Amino acid sequence: MTFLILGIILFLGAHTVPMLRETHDGLVRKLGANGYRGAFSLVSLLGFVLIVYGFHTYRQDGWVQIWNPPVWTRHITITLMWFAFVAMAAMGPKPSRIKGWLRHPMLVAVKTWGLAHLLANGDLGGMILFGSFLAWASIDRISVKRRGLVGADRQPGFTRSDAIIVAAGTVAYVAMMAAHPWLIGVAVM
Repeated sequence: MTFLILGIILFLGAHTVPMLRETHDGLVRKLGANGYRGAFSLVSLLGFVLIVYGFHTYRQDGWVQIWNPPVWTRHITITLMWFAFVAMAAMGPKPSRIKGWLRHPMLVAVKTWGLAHLLANGDLGGMILFGSFLAWASIDRISVKRRGLVGADRQPGFTRSDAIIVAAGTVAYVAMMAAHPWLIGVAVM
């Protein structure tokens, strides 16, 4: 579980730096914009690899079951995950009603993903992983509000972009449901 926790610290730590404006701006001045982006990407990638490796080894060797989620939480998780994929698809550059409604679609997607998986997983490693991402996204959302970043503009009416977002999110959702047993090792249905 050490690698999992270290990966979470690195990945979410890198993604927390933009919330800390003075630290962020100091690093950009010191490293330059491209140097900062490179360091951010490298630390994020290392964190991601450690999360994947750490969670894999935890599942193989150190599984700790805390509680057994009822079967009905699985159905809630499946529904929430569709919403998370649609929210993630709303991150595109074109304005849409969905994007304007969510304001910060990526943060909504991460919070929804974390909550959905907390409902369906009662093991310690899952609680640490998904709880960390849910907490980070919630803190970042508060930070975004405090910094005055209002997010996407609200758009009147459902547009072609909204239809594309729903379709793309649904296709990605179905693909992940099909790939989940192979990629993650857990059947969704």
